[in-house]
Amino acid sequence: MTKVTMRRRRFVMLATVAAGLPFFGLSALAQSNYPNKPIRLVVPFPPGGGTDILARVIGQKLSESLGQAVVVDNKPGAGGNIGVDAVAKSQPDGYTMVIGQTSNLAVNPTLYPKLPYDPIKDLAPISLVASAPLVMVVAAGSPLKSLDDVITAAKAKPGDVTFASPGSGTVAHLSGELLQQAANVKFQHIPYKGAAQALTDLMGGQVQLYMSSVPTALSQIKGGRIRPLVVTSTKRLADLPDVPTVAESGFKDFETSTWFSLLVRAGTPQTIISKLNSAVNRVLQMTEVREKFASEGAEVVSGTPQQFGDLMKQEIEKWGLVVKESGAKVD
Repeated sequence: MTKVTMRRRRFVMLATVAAGLPFFGLSALAQSNYPNKPIRLVVPFPPGGGTDILARVIGQKLSESLGQAVVVDNKPGAGGNIGVDAVAKSQPDGYTMVIGQTSNLAVNPTLYPKLPYDPIKDLAPISLVASAPLVMVVAAGSPLKSLDDVITAAKAKPGDVTFASPGSGTVAHLSGELLQQAANVKFQHIPYKGAAQALTDLMGGQVQLYMSSVPTALSQIKGGRIRPLVVTSTKRLADLPDVPTVAESGFKDFETSTWFSLLVRAGTPQTIISKLNSAVNRVLQMTEVREKFASEGAEVVSGTPQQFGDLMKQEIEKWGLVVKESGAKVD
């Protein structure tokens, strides 16, 4: 090999290394240093609801675990679609997360004819974080004292009993639809854009019933401002031991719940997803987090990204059938 050829080969090798390092080296460096700036946690519902409450608990502990601020950003609207879509279109760098739930990840793909995102293709799962049953509540002064009272009133005047939910197609709404089917009655559905205004109107007498996640309603129940009639779990809850289940109230095998989860944009490096999953699972094992979730009526549920991804696919199929059978529409 001539000296000229050797010099030329050395030049090509140096040029290749020089050109390659900034891209591959910096990309690997960015992943290894993650996170090195604040993380945004999008909550696709208004402040004060169950999703928001859980997100703030997780966000605070993740901040401590990761050494960077986790900033909660409420982006409500369109049944949670606006907030989820914002994350589906964010940079795939792990600095924007969303706390999703059954409604916007498993129900909306069937409910909305033109959903702006695909939960499976556009989002990457990090982990499940919690599961919570629903509770049917009335105002403290309501004459309706039990589910039997509600059914009797609905049969006496079909469509006269007003039933509020945090939005059309939410698990709360569809659980109410399933109950109407089981009891062969008809309520007048009043959808809201989240829980806060719905609870205010319930307490003010503008609506008669509200189906809510337990975390959303528990503080108002404990404060005596609203009264629970039934829970949708298979067994009574430790925080509401005197409240019967729907199954106990004459509707065998009735059970619904909503789950909460964390996701990032699809395409986020696997090393970052793994780091977030490990941090989230550490947080979920903390005694104070488990106690706080329990006090809000939610049960901690953790696991791997793969486990949550598999569940999400199953839930999309399950709730898709419920949407079709109930005839639920977006208002």
